[in-house]
Amino acid sequence: MARVTVEDCVDKVDNRFELVLLAAHRARMISNGSPLTVDRDNDKNPVVALREIADTTVSPEDLAEDLIHSLQKYVEVDEPEAIPSALEADSPIEDSDVTFDRMSEEELLRGLESLDPPERRED
Repeated sequence: MARVTVEDCVDKVDNRFELVLLAAHRARMISNGSPLTVDRDNDKNPVVALREIADTTVSPEDLAEDLIHSLQKYVEVDEPEAIPSALEADSPIEDSDVTFDRMSEEELLRGLESLDPPERRED
């Protein structure tokens, strides 16, 4: 493909405005060092980006997702779980208040040995 036109890419990305956004984002990725998926053939980054979209060597859906992530200023973070009512008091948590269940290797081996193996089935 010597020349890339919008018509070569419109069947991959229906909206021309979205095509321009995706191609520009991919061209920026290429200029930042992203590996090429087609031969450069002495073309500039926007043309290479359009050729990649036309040849479907990069997914327009993946480019759109990456574009959204690059434009996000705030990343959604899951809210921390609610603190149990016993710990909600204003008193700070001491290291002695926290306990962990610890198991020695011998206890672990005894526990594993006491498990019954699964029954074999004749299929």
